[in-house]
Amino acid sequence: MPMPLSPPTMGSMQIAGSNGFGHNIEFMSQAYLRNRYSEIDIEDYTVYADKDHPLPIFLKFEDVEYKVRSSQAASINPVRVVVSKFASQLNLEQDKYKEILKGVTGSTGPGEILALMGPSGSGKTTLLKIIGGRLTDNVKGNITYNDIPYNPALKRRIGFVTQDDILLPQLTVEETLVFSAFLRLPSDMSLQQKYAKVEMITKELGLERCRHTRIGGGLVKGISGGERKRTSIGYEILVDPSLLLLDEPTSGLDSTSANKLIHILQGVAKAGRTVITTIHQPSSRMFHMFDKLLLISEGYPIYSGKARECMEYFSSLRFIPEIAMNPAEFLLDLATGQVNDITLPEDLVASQGTADSDRAVIKYLQLKYKTHLEPKEKEENHRSTKAPQQLQLAIQVKKDWTITWWEQFMIIMKRTFRERRRDYFDKLRLLQSLGVAVLLGLLWWKSSAATEAQLRDQVGLLFYICIFWTSSSIFGAVYVFPFEKVYLVKERKADMYRLSVYYVCSTLCDMVAHVLYPTSFMLIVYFMAGFKRTVVCFFLTLFTILLIAIISQGAGELFGAAVLSIKRAGMMASLVLMLFLLTGGYYVQHIPKFMRWMKYLSFMYYGFRLLVKVQYSGDQLYECQSKGGCRTLQNSPSFDTVNLDGGLQEVWILLAMALAYRLCAYFCLRKRISRCHI
Repeated sequence: MPMPLSPPTMGSMQIAGSNGFGHNIEFMSQAYLRNRYSEIDIEDYTVYADKDHPLPIFLKFEDVEYKVRSSQAASINPVRVVVSKFASQLNLEQDKYKEILKGVTGSTGPGEILALMGPSGSGKTTLLKIIGGRLTDNVKGNITYNDIPYNPALKRRIGFVTQDDILLPQLTVEETLVFSAFLRLPSDMSLQQKYAKVEMITKELGLERCRHTRIGGGLVKGISGGERKRTSIGYEILVDPSLLLLDEPTSGLDSTSANKLIHILQGVAKAGRTVITTIHQPSSRMFHMFDKLLLISEGYPIYSGKARECMEYFSSLRFIPEIAMNPAEFLLDLATGQVNDITLPEDLVASQGTADSDRAVIKYLQLKYKTHLEPKEKEENHRSTKAPQQLQLAIQVKKDWTITWWEQFMIIMKRTFRERRRDYFDKLRLLQSLGVAVLLGLLWWKSSAATEAQLRDQVGLLFYICIFWTSSSIFGAVYVFPFEKVYLVKERKADMYRLSVYYVCSTLCDMVAHVLYPTSFMLIVYFMAGFKRTVVCFFLTLFTILLIAIISQGAGELFGAAVLSIKRAGMMASLVLMLFLLTGGYYVQHIPKFMRWMKYLSFMYYGFRLLVKVQYSGDQLYECQSKGGCRTLQNSPSFDTVNLDGGLQEVWILLAMALAYRLCAYFCLRKRISRCHI
């Protein structure tokens, strides 16, 4: 799953807004933690750990099948998926399913490494996700953990290492592990014990040299692929999971790094954990480190059993390599039907050289598995001793949150701020804000409202300021959730923290930028442009601009949370922004009755009216040099639809909008994230 575009990995991204200026939305930064542990702390943790070994999990799965609707798999568009489902219910469209897994059986237990092997597309990762509870729809078969079906209590007992390392690139290795420890380790562990646990994992995985180096990824320079993979494993084993699942952990690593990684997994398994890993083509040294092997071809097993006995099994079927071969290479050749340099049984010799020779080999192996190995696997599952009652009960106990809401808030707040600190204090972004302020100040240098033409110029500046901070804030927030989706889904699947904590921290941290830059902007443009030079007017104008920016941030979050797609979120934000601009009360003052309702949805409409009411009063005189004599501003054509008195109504409406956008964004995010998988 490529992730070249994400807040941490984006160095800088310019989004052209409706005002023609680019909006920098550079995210994330890094910071370093002090080492707060000692050898005494490590000894304290060792004593603590002895009291709480990983809960043993004996895993059994039988006749596991999985299929997806072809029309649904072909499109990620939710509208198209819903239409397809509706059409199928009305028999307007025949349901077609694609079988991914066709009846997989196996078992494994503590202290063992089960390797899932097979060619690309054979269903290895799908089976791993089903075992980990990541996929539940359209799954058939029986999967038990200590003879108990999957339940939510298992979430925090399962560690899942994805093929692509989903780690925040701007955090260091140590920060990544420390924040995970603070969020996931039990509350009865002291801070020193948690730091000591991080130190032990760091040493165990050989991460001492890179502990203060950023994770990196994409456009962000960081640690090597092997170090990143070991960090991902450390991130999971930090909390002593009973079942550790790894998807292609050696992909992209050199042979030495891959061997070292599998050796580490051996140690993890020997500590009493059940380890399952998908692997494509391991070296011969790595292959002999596996305890069990499940070889899958086109969604169906062709071997299941002890890894060291697989060659003997295929030899008994008369599949014998004619040259010295890596066992893994030999097995993959069989799984794909490519049997060059392999002696075949007599039943298959005649089919060689035909168009269906590959399929014939696969079908033959699947049939032999069904008659020779599958009955033994099922018999072993049924014959094996039932897990002790205390293990069955323990696996059903739902763990409470390890720490309180407030403690989660403080930790996530600190982590989020460190991730995004570079964006908040970015020199280019500050230069852009100040540069635009100076430019506007020079163009409207000491403007006044003495004549109708001058008044229109000044009102135009107010509306442009409104446009600038609306578009800047919307595009600065709309991509946050789509970019961070993979990180959020991963951590929520592990029950690391409450979603409300993440949302509040994300909003509050980003609000720093949405307050800092408009404030510095207004300090320049307000006094250069000749607005009312009173303390009350300045702070009321600044309050209005900040309110507009904060509402725009909430609107951007809503658009991003509603679709969780970079492309669609940007498109939605652009369309809604254009609608808000046109109905804001400056370009079109007299909107037709059948379209008038639209302006009441626009916070720019209320924000612009409030800015005007702050700057001008209805009884203020102008055009005193004209032949007709002085007139009041309330009679100006510029304020034909605006009553310059009051303003409290607009304030309450804007405050209500700020709250409403955020509530809607939160519930949209909760609904969308619950349906996402990685």
